[in-house]
Amino acid sequence: MISLSVKMKDFEGAYGLLDDLKKLNLAPTASMYNAIMGGYFREKNIRGALMVLKQMQLADVKPDSSSYSYLISNCNNEEEIIKYYEEMKVAGIQISKQIFMALINAYATCGQFEKAKQVLLDKDFPIKNLNEIRSVLVSALASHGQMTDALSVYEEMKQAGSNLEPKAVISLIEHVDSEGQQSRLLKLLEELDDPNYWVDGCFRVILYCICNKDLRSAVYLLKQLKHRFSDDELAMEVLFDEVFSQVAETEPADVQIGMDLLQAIKDELGASPSRKCLDFLLTACVNAKDLGNSLLIWKEYQAAGLPYNVTSYLRMYQALLASGGHVSAKVMLNKIPKDDPHVRIVIQECQRTYIGRTSLKGEKKRKKGKGVSGKIG
Repeated sequence: MISLSVKMKDFEGAYGLLDDLKKLNLAPTASMYNAIMGGYFREKNIRGALMVLKQMQLADVKPDSSSYSYLISNCNNEEEIIKYYEEMKVAGIQISKQIFMALINAYATCGQFEKAKQVLLDKDFPIKNLNEIRSVLVSALASHGQMTDALSVYEEMKQAGSNLEPKAVISLIEHVDSEGQQSRLLKLLEELDDPNYWVDGCFRVILYCICNKDLRSAVYLLKQLKHRFSDDELAMEVLFDEVFSQVAETEPADVQIGMDLLQAIKDELGASPSRKCLDFLLTACVNAKDLGNSLLIWKEYQAAGLPYNVTSYLRMYQALLASGGHVSAKVMLNKIPKDDPHVRIVIQECQRTYIGRTSLKGEKKRKKGKGVSGKIG
């Protein structure tokens, strides 16, 4: 019940349950207080978490290994780390693997990366948990920008015949940000046997390939994913949507990799783009001020059997304005339903951004054959 209250962020209710125990002459345990402490730390409420420690002292409940694991993990300086670690040893509390993991993460958070690595040299280090704790070290180093050190520890593990924990593999994949690392990432992906971790890792590598304009590797991995999903169209649609959202967010904007990927998905995977995929591509065209590809994408909606809706009209209107196709933009403006006040606000913001004034009237008359207006269906 205490854990449930904490999950609901009802800390007052959790404390109330502890008071109820006292009224029944039942002694609360350290694990009960730990549940509340952990909840406060997850909410970044350090003061609330430390208050739990004081409440434990008042209730004569001694902190255990889990208590100190929480405290050490959330230290923001070296002095606090040492204080809690020494305090724990004086209290005669057994140093668990969670404590060593907490020490590594705490030192890494404080920027003390050498001390994080030295945790493995502690005289009380549990050798049976070496692989698991080394994996935590790899994750901690990678997530704090120390990729060279993280990869070095990983290579040492490989040479020793040890395997990296799946979470650590994902952390390495996630934090590789230099160019030309596709080969390394594909090898890391091969180490993931768990299907869920593999899908997560594969998706991250695909995004890396898109960002680094490696279409061939991206399509290769998409084919593997399609095989894994056994042609689950809904799952693949969600995946494609996420990939194209990355194209839309890429800076500087690069529409061509998105267009090439769209063609590859149709030709090599036999799939049709979803509405979201095309919406994201139009967003990329807005960012790149790419008129030509905007017009091509606009035709893709019809080719995929997707009727134009308010969102697609608005995106295309914005893309036309951004790329200087003002005549076609006026034509598009006349097609946008304006009953929704939110739609009107979006239109006005587009006009302020790209033409410096606002107007919801649009063109009452179209001049045939002028600009690219004739290309808008």
